[in-house]
Amino acid sequence: MEDDNENNAAAAEIIEQGNKLLANSVTAEEQDAEAVAAAEQEEDKELANIVTAEEYLMRKDVVLLEYEKQMFLDLVYADGLLVCAKGLTYERVLLNIFKVYSDAGNLLLVVNSSDWEEQYYKSKLDKKYVHEVATTATERERVYLEGGIQFISTRILVVDLLKMRIPIELITGIIVLRAHKIIESCQEAFALRLFREHNKTGFIKAFSSSAEAFTIGYAHIERTMRNLFVKHLFIWPRFHATVRAALQPWQAKTHELHVPLTQNISHIQTHILDIMNYLVREIKRINRTVDLEAVTVENCVTKKFHKILQAQLDCIWHQLNSQTKLIVADLKILRSLMISTMYHDSVSAYALMKRYRSKEYALSNSGWTLLDAAEQIFNLSKQRVYNGQQEFEPEPCPKWAPLRTLLHKEIPEHMKKVRGCHNSEQPKVLILCQDARTCFQLKQYLTQGGARFLFQQALRHEVPVGKLSAHYARDSQQTTAASEEIKPRSEGVDATSKVLISAPEPPATDELSQLLSGIDSGDDLLEGQHFQDSYMLTMTQVSQTADALQETANDSIFESFPELEQMDISAAVAAQNQPCICLQTFKTDREGAMALEHILEQLQPHYVVMYNMDVTAIRQLEVHEARCQRVERDRMTIYILMHPRTVEEQSYLTSLRREKAAFELIIETKSKMVIPEYQDGKTDEAFILYKRYDDETTVEAANEKSRQAGGQQSSTCVTPRVIVDMREFRSDLPCLIHKRGLEVVPVTISIGDYILTPEMCVERKSISDLIGSLNSGRLYNQCIQMQRYYAKPVLLIEFDQNRPFHLQGKFMLSQQTTATNADIMQKLQLLTLHFPKLRLIWSPSPYATAQLFEELKSGKPEPDAQLAASLGSDEAAMGVGEQLHYNAPIYDFLLRLPGIDTRNVHGLMRHGGNLRQLLQRTQAELADMLQSQESGRMLWDSLHVTHLPDKDEVSGSAGLLAAGKQLGPNAHNRFRKAAAASSSRGAFARRGRH
Repeated sequence: MEDDNENNAAAAEIIEQGNKLLANSVTAEEQDAEAVAAAEQEEDKELANIVTAEEYLMRKDVVLLEYEKQMFLDLVYADGLLVCAKGLTYERVLLNIFKVYSDAGNLLLVVNSSDWEEQYYKSKLDKKYVHEVATTATERERVYLEGGIQFISTRILVVDLLKMRIPIELITGIIVLRAHKIIESCQEAFALRLFREHNKTGFIKAFSSSAEAFTIGYAHIERTMRNLFVKHLFIWPRFHATVRAALQPWQAKTHELHVPLTQNISHIQTHILDIMNYLVREIKRINRTVDLEAVTVENCVTKKFHKILQAQLDCIWHQLNSQTKLIVADLKILRSLMISTMYHDSVSAYALMKRYRSKEYALSNSGWTLLDAAEQIFNLSKQRVYNGQQEFEPEPCPKWAPLRTLLHKEIPEHMKKVRGCHNSEQPKVLILCQDARTCFQLKQYLTQGGARFLFQQALRHEVPVGKLSAHYARDSQQTTAASEEIKPRSEGVDATSKVLISAPEPPATDELSQLLSGIDSGDDLLEGQHFQDSYMLTMTQVSQTADALQETANDSIFESFPELEQMDISAAVAAQNQPCICLQTFKTDREGAMALEHILEQLQPHYVVMYNMDVTAIRQLEVHEARCQRVERDRMTIYILMHPRTVEEQSYLTSLRREKAAFELIIETKSKMVIPEYQDGKTDEAFILYKRYDDETTVEAANEKSRQAGGQQSSTCVTPRVIVDMREFRSDLPCLIHKRGLEVVPVTISIGDYILTPEMCVERKSISDLIGSLNSGRLYNQCIQMQRYYAKPVLLIEFDQNRPFHLQGKFMLSQQTTATNADIMQKLQLLTLHFPKLRLIWSPSPYATAQLFEELKSGKPEPDAQLAASLGSDEAAMGVGEQLHYNAPIYDFLLRLPGIDTRNVHGLMRHGGNLRQLLQRTQAELADMLQSQESGRMLWDSLHVTHLPDKDEVSGSAGLLAAGKQLGPNAHNRFRKAAAASSSRGAFARRGRH
């Protein structure tokens, strides 16, 4: 009974435990079901939030113009290249595309963006979806997996794609900015090719606002689209019907004020144009066989003259004679004189003119200073500064008086008329200038008056003042008295004023670039510290009557307000409740073309005065007014100060004509363009033209199979591999190597730039780098390392594909050195004598280099990346090649002795012992070790025969006897000392590793 009870109790306990386990399992299943249900609900919510592109545009927070909405829809539904006119910015369209893809599940990469564009987009996007590029490879791998939007440099992106640090298949898409700069060999095209080879679903969207760039070269637009892997082209010129319909109803009130030039400026302009016309005819007469269609007087006065001329003459510069080169330099100088006369003050223009009237310049120019027109230019420039009695009376700029009239009289009167006499709102005026120098000029003129500013300019440029005229002295006294009453107004403002200085252009690397891209006037470097991109001014007294204005025309009633420049302008202006004047350039280094749009949003000006003409700025004003959609009474008024029938007007009209012609050409090209279906790269047909070593044709495979005996397995075909130094990804060569079907392996190596085979190392040098390396001695050390570790060291001298394959003339030499062609060639000859194994390869372009690498690697073994990376370090110095078993300095020393080369140096080091033993050996013993009677004789003579510089060299014992008679019995002391010193060092050979 007791046993039965125990059994029953045990059974009951087991049943109870089973019930508990069953209940727990049911509970776990219910929890899993609940979790699945919650996940489905969350997914349903996310799906409910998904909207189409049209629905996204209907949201209240999306503010886009009609043509911008169409741009957005075009790019959302299809990959393509968008080309828009200047001023019709695509930034808002791209910003909304970023917002659409702002999600942790998307990885969006942005390439080829400038610093100011990157800062602009980052400031407008959600911080959690924008990631900074990490500095280390491990950190970048982690950031890539987090998704979001990344602005990345192309060099880093290419290396990460080659090393598979980035999950290529998870990239949602790539945004390419400044698409007109994408060429076949650039790093952006390389990154896009790597992306499209491994990712067939991601998108590629490209943007450009430079239509004129697509007209340079043959089929530029088709080649760009092919490099971008896009099939659609979206064109948005200003004359597009949708653009006109969006901007036309909201046109701002525009007034063109035609300001006539003074008689002196008009005559100077005429004489400069005459000289330009003469030089243009002269350059065409000298070079009748050269196509100089772009060299016209009209192009000489435009902003892009240096780019046009450089593109025209770059490839034939070495063929032009010295007179043609002088004319090119003089055309650039005459353009700078024209700009200085039209836009700068009379004192600065005269100071610049004086530089070109010196004897030194007269002997080095093309002869234009000897023309009668040139003499008239110098005399008229002086008359603008001195009157007939040679008294200092500088001529004010023609636009100063109309500008002051606008600010003092017309704008206040118009403000009262339009907005009512009882409206206390103060006018806000925006003055737009073409550069920082003009901006500074207007700031000085408005704050201290024209007379005082011109006097300061005379002191700064060391222009002799002498006696002041009565009229100028009176104006100066009135200006000084008015300026003494000015006090800085900064109450209630706590901000740090930062000066933004326009950085000078980097030095040119060749003669043509230096001639065309140099600074117009040397004083820009000295005065750069005074120039800012923007200034804020405010009124110090109320507006005056017309009579009082006429009496004190030069009195300053403005003062600088630098505190407003670094804070919220709209809030500050509203708090001060006084007239505000903003001086602003069209573009700034900090914000680029977006600077104007930014100041328009912050300031909301009532009036805009365009002191200079600019197509982009005018369109930005149109777009801003269309966004605001204000009634006609509240729209801003635009005043355009323009010199009619002058170079200024012609330059503006030329820029409009060029852009229109460029868009017409693009439209015509699009209508005739043949785009294959595989151009987007989403099928393997897009890459079939590239040579693939792992693909064999059917015929070759069949022939090889028929030759195999007994059905043996054939060896697999390996893709040729080239090891590339990480620093070389700044050049175009890695991209072109990859395009030829070779595998590119990025590795940080200390010896050479490219490793083609285990025996072949290549050091690539451009022309400028070659000259610098020869002068500094760096190339000598690099050749020592290559010859020490590689059996076939190669020095590749690579030319620019857009430049002639020619090493003559100053065009190809660096401007930072005084070396001549003879010096360079002599140093290259010495280099080949010191390094017999070194081979020199002259390549006309990176394309030829890529083809050459492919041919050099044909049938050769593949290099080892780990071994290449380890070479050059102390740990890897031993065991790599037979010659590395010895002391490297002794090895290099023996190679310099006569009769010793790379074929016999190893036998000599094995059997030669030390230097004492080598000196004691006979000529026959040396010949046996070197395996050559001639080599043995040369080595024995070099060690035992004294070579006198003033006598013919003799050989054998007769020469030794003759030298002994002249030098005495101690003639061989130097050899004995050298032998004693060598014995203390030990043997030549150092076997093994120590």
